[in-house]
Amino acid sequence: MADLAPDPEAIDLKSHIRGVPDFPKPGILFYDISTLLRHGPAWRAAVKGVARMVEPHKPTMLAGIESRGFLLAAPLALELGLGFTMLRKPRKLPGATIGYNYALEYGTDRIEIQADAVKPGDRVVLLDDLLATGGTMSAGIKLLREAGAEVPLAAALIELTFLEGRKRLDVPFEALLAYDS
Repeated sequence: MADLAPDPEAIDLKSHIRGVPDFPKPGILFYDISTLLRHGPAWRAAVKGVARMVEPHKPTMLAGIESRGFLLAAPLALELGLGFTMLRKPRKLPGATIGYNYALEYGTDRIEIQADAVKPGDRVVLLDDLLATGGTMSAGIKLLREAGAEVPLAAALIELTFLEGRKRLDVPFEALLAYDS
């Protein structure tokens, strides 16, 4: 099958991402990828662009963080011919799980993975739609390691560079798009 995806550099992907002020609370500018998802050529270019970042790290599996991370990791896994696993909120996965608790600005949260989702030595790239403060991404990396995986890369479609979330990560990080404010 011919590769019909446009070059990510040939499409202004940022023009397909809507900024929503004061969501989910006053003072926050939310970067909404729903508008990107609705535009087939732009969405395909975005997935191809992330694939180009991920491939050199030779993953054996991809993991996505609930819930918008699933939207990126699942089609990317198909694109690369890899398996996909989910990191979810508590009590959302059937069967035995492994969990990791982590601190938030106010309180704590927890993410879980099915206990048999990865094998020791699997090279799992962790994906989310957006990197902000890095707390959830950092927790996801630690959880994957607890499950026995090696994490050669964490990646996102968008990075909010002004929040310096990548400083909380102890693996290489790449993003297709960056916002400085």
